[in-house]
Amino acid sequence: MSDTNRPLNFLEHIIEEDLENGFPKDALRFRFPPEPNGYLHIGHASSICLNFGLGLRYNAPVNLRFDDTNPAKEEQEFVDAIKRDVEWLGYKWNTERYASDYFQQLYDWAVALIKEGKAYVDSQSSDEMAIQKGSPTEAGSESPFRNRSVEENLELFAAMKAGKFEEGKHALRAKIDMTSSNMLMRDPIMYRVLHKAHHRTNTDWCIYPMYDWTHGESDYIEQVSHSLCTLEFAMHRELYDWFLNQVVDESKVRPKQREFARRNLSHTVVSKRKLARLVEDGVVDGWDDPRMSTISGLRRRGYSPESIRNFADTIGIGKRDNLIDVSLLEFQVRDHLNKIAPRVMGVLDPLKVVITNYPEGEEEWLDAENNPEDETAGSRKVPFSKEIYIEKEDFREEANKKFFRLKLGKEVRLKNAYIIKAESCTKDADGNIIEVQCSYDPKSRSGSGSEESLRKVKGTLHWVSISHALKAEVRIYDRLFTDESPDTHKDKDFMEFVNPNSLNVITGYLEPSLINAKVGDQVQFQRLGYFCVDPDTSSEKLVFNRTVGLRDSWAKIEQKS
Repeated sequence: MSDTNRPLNFLEHIIEEDLENGFPKDALRFRFPPEPNGYLHIGHASSICLNFGLGLRYNAPVNLRFDDTNPAKEEQEFVDAIKRDVEWLGYKWNTERYASDYFQQLYDWAVALIKEGKAYVDSQSSDEMAIQKGSPTEAGSESPFRNRSVEENLELFAAMKAGKFEEGKHALRAKIDMTSSNMLMRDPIMYRVLHKAHHRTNTDWCIYPMYDWTHGESDYIEQVSHSLCTLEFAMHRELYDWFLNQVVDESKVRPKQREFARRNLSHTVVSKRKLARLVEDGVVDGWDDPRMSTISGLRRRGYSPESIRNFADTIGIGKRDNLIDVSLLEFQVRDHLNKIAPRVMGVLDPLKVVITNYPEGEEEWLDAENNPEDETAGSRKVPFSKEIYIEKEDFREEANKKFFRLKLGKEVRLKNAYIIKAESCTKDADGNIIEVQCSYDPKSRSGSGSEESLRKVKGTLHWVSISHALKAEVRIYDRLFTDESPDTHKDKDFMEFVNPNSLNVITGYLEPSLINAKVGDQVQFQRLGYFCVDPDTSSEKLVFNRTVGLRDSWAKIEQKS
């Protein structure tokens, strides 16, 4: 999964330079550190592929560490979903870790900082602290509690830990520099009081460490060599290093934080907070809704792990944030499914066709190739009979010369079957065509070897035998947002751009070979697109999700608008 022949990205150049300067290769260690406060999305997939890809390239261990320091938002459900997603993408972690594993060590280090005069308990409100920190152009001012005695700070911090104070009453802050040009260095909060049960430690703790205090120290405890994060943490690096300076033993590996650009995806959002809002407001049917940019949603929609890994590799690692067109992701899944997905026939907007000269009550089972891209895929049998369904759009009473599908007086070939000719049609009281009467050439069966079977006609249609067809619920998914960047409008809420037509549920008619289709199975409905079996499928009802069409139809719509 790791292509060692491609050019190095800039992070790999950093690692190579460290190795050249004497860093021992066997000391390389990476980590993927999600917070379990939601499901992973496509943006996380790039980080997963980066860190685990580095592990594969350098034969180095990669930890899966959960940054679980906020019990108000974190749940075991999210931990389980994250592990499931990483495994599904094809990666194995060396060790499963949690920031909560280190709560006691972090607390002990914080006590040591208090004793050294490098941390203090602040009794201001959060609003007072925000004012006192100043602005990017104006230095902050010292807290009135900044110079509390070591003894008082130790006593208050111990009382915080013992649960003697309500939330917001006190906070532990690092004593750094209130005049720093980097506002993160202006006495950042290290601990706050939270009287909430933690998904692992329950109520053992009622003070919880902040991300900046936890992250670098966790990297150090685990001896992570290169701590890779997205660009929004670039300003945090100075604080990351300051905290490390307080605890690091020079005989051990000192983690190095480096940043890479976030890759945003068009026509979606990749913020856990915004994804959670879509779930909570009922816009989607859960974190794994196939319209979501979550890895769980993509999996349910029918995306393959290979296609997501290929997407991550294609967009690469950069130093500037970038908006990636979702059509590139769709291209990757088309490309992969084209190689592996069996071809089947299904009709989603049925029009009845009666083959008038086909023998009454007769049926045939015709050979059909499963996948022309895969020589080992074999073939299957599909039934043919007097009455079939074709797509409504595949028939017109009259049409110009560029219409190569079925029209009155003209011929088309039915895929894997016969050449038929439209003779007449029947309409309802409103003038809608409800049935087409055709004749067929009995000598034109595909693969029969007869001269008629080799006769060329310009159109080929997919179809299903009505008497053999399986009825299925088919969910046609489209992009969740009409705007390519819905969360970048300062004057509008991203929810205003929700696509009202992102889901269309229809009844389809499928060939009987799908009777034993299992959840997750991926197929190509010929001429229509790639589909997969949804978990809602039961013994009474087949449910298919459209993964992606055979071509980028959205681009055509945008060009017309």
